Amino acid sequence: MPSFHALRGKVPPFAVDGERMAKHLILCDCLGSQTLEAAAIEKTCGVSCTKVYSALCTLEAESAAKLLAAGEAVIACAQEGARFAELAAEVGVEAPQLVDLRDRAGWSDDWAPKGPKMAALVADALLARGPVKTFDIASEGTCLVIGAPDVALAAAEKLAGVLSVTALMPAVADLPLSREFQVVTGKITGASGSLGAFKVEIDQLALLEPGGRGGFGFTAPRDGGWTDCDILLDLSGGTPLFPAPHKRDGYFRADPGSLTAVSDAIFEASQAVGTFEKTIHLLFEEHLCAHSRASQNGCTRCLDACPTGAILPAGDHVAIDPSICAGCGACAALCPSGAISYDAPQTSETLRRIAAMADAYHRVGGEAPRLLVHDGYGAELIALAARFGRGLPADVVPIEVNALLNVGHSEILAALASGFAAVDIVLAPSSERDAIAFQIELAAAMGGAARIRALDCADPDALEAALYDQTPLEAPAERIVPMGGRRQVARLSAQALLPKADAPLPLPAGAPYGAVAVDTDKCTLCLSCVSLCPAGALLDNPDLPQLRFQEDACLQCGICRSACPETAIALVPQLDLSNEALGQRVLNEEEPFCCVECGKPFGVRSTVERILDKLAGKHPMFANTSAGRLIQMCDDCRISAQYHSSGNPLSGKERPTVRTTDDYFSKRRDH
Repeated sequence: MPSFHALRGKVPPFAVDGERMAKHLILCDCLGSQTLEAAAIEKTCGVSCTKVYSALCTLEAESAAKLLAAGEAVIACAQEGARFAELAAEVGVEAPQLVDLRDRAGWSDDWAPKGPKMAALVADALLARGPVKTFDIASEGTCLVIGAPDVALAAAEKLAGVLSVTALMPAVADLPLSREFQVVTGKITGASGSLGAFKVEIDQLALLEPGGRGGFGFTAPRDGGWTDCDILLDLSGGTPLFPAPHKRDGYFRADPGSLTAVSDAIFEASQAVGTFEKTIHLLFEEHLCAHSRASQNGCTRCLDACPTGAILPAGDHVAIDPSICAGCGACAALCPSGAISYDAPQTSETLRRIAAMADAYHRVGGEAPRLLVHDGYGAELIALAARFGRGLPADVVPIEVNALLNVGHSEILAALASGFAAVDIVLAPSSERDAIAFQIELAAAMGGAARIRALDCADPDALEAALYDQTPLEAPAERIVPMGGRRQVARLSAQALLPKADAPLPLPAGAPYGAVAVDTDKCTLCLSCVSLCPAGALLDNPDLPQLRFQEDACLQCGICRSACPETAIALVPQLDLSNEALGQRVLNEEEPFCCVECGKPFGVRSTVERILDKLAGKHPMFANTSAGRLIQMCDDCRISAQYHSSGNPLSGKERPTVRTTDDYFSKRRDH
């Protein structure tokens, strides 16, 4: 392979109309197998395009190196990214950005113009990506192998050379004489933690006694044992120790009856030694959490949805263990208050990507693009469909995300309101289907009906059939730029999609938007709901006995319903797109009761009268008229009346005269 170090600094920067471009796009038609529309890309994305090459990764590698040496390069090929990174290292520049214009756009049986899609894909690739937060996890290689003796001992023997191994079995008859690994027996009663920090609880624990002649024996079994380890290899074939076991780092599980599966698990366990970077997927702001208030349970959406058990209650809010979190995004998509938000990438970055792709597509002349949301599994389907099948239709713009729930109902609605005619989500075998289905149902109810689908495709042919057979749809006439938080984006998008909506939209149960219905016959205006509302959607009036409500702020967390002593509150999931939802309205009000002494209003007339009816003249403490009159007084007047009343139990004798130093001195002089 020739060296290209001498080329650095000798290639002038690209320019268009005499102006230097910030980036240049290196084009390759992959041995003439695709047509690249450079003019559409240059016009829309603000990049200069090179001439179209045919074999940049092989025969024209020298030209690729010259182009990379110019700096700020974007290569229109993702398949050979490793090769181009090598060339960049040889000429002393950073690895180039990559954008796939072949599998995702160029290789397609759809002969419609692909310029709009290519412009959209390049616009997405050129957007700056935010940093990904990580923390280190250390694994020193202590491994616990669980299973029947025949499988566990064989696995322990293979791993003993690279890991510090202990084999845990329910019982064993013939013990190996090798001391390369430890052997214990017992029954697992619980397990917690993840890679580098597992804790396993064991009952009937018996330790090996290696001394004496003959075979080894065991100590007497004892309950309440436990052990720490870095890696868990579960070959028991029983119930997994953790929910969503495939998402638990450091936990390797295999069917003991499959030699291939066991071999793969042993190999994976042997590689889990060292220091690893773990992505921090979520940003959590506990002061926004509506989990509970004053021991009244409220929102549990994240707790119910988390597949790994990484979220647990912690008082008035929840707590998230980042070492267990697998980054599926279900909690962030479901969180009504924004206390949990996806941070790898941030929601704002996903919205910018969607808006940039829609804008680029329309600016080139495209009319009704369809957004195809997928993860790594969907990317493989797309690549296979492009190479061996029909490829993607020209109007289908794919966007790859780390987790499908990065695109929840807010992002789906934003995509439709930004100019996409439809949104399809390619499900993967490991996708959180229930959470995705709820987000689609919610987005459909908020204006996306008949425009959103979940595609559960087992092969590329099924994906092609679903995309090519869809009835063409029109994009919304008016497009918006999605800005703000997820709730604000969802509301603005729904208003753009349903400009003529004149009544609140009914939403599915569990939706994070809605109203509060109050049974005024039961409500006593105690205002306990106001004091506990975490979002400030329920409010009082300091001057009048009123219960007010601002629908736009309501999270439908249910704390008000739990706290109401009269069971007078019900939740109504809906979305009011009118401006009235942004203001306050009165849910219940009554005539105030005025103090019989000073005339100041201090309570609810019906409540005071009800208390009078039950207590005055009937209860021993309010048997006489003056005591009953106390019920009709405000706080200040009641205290004053009690203090000056005869026989007041709180009153005392006259206070003694205060004696000073002079008093003591004068007494001494007198004597």
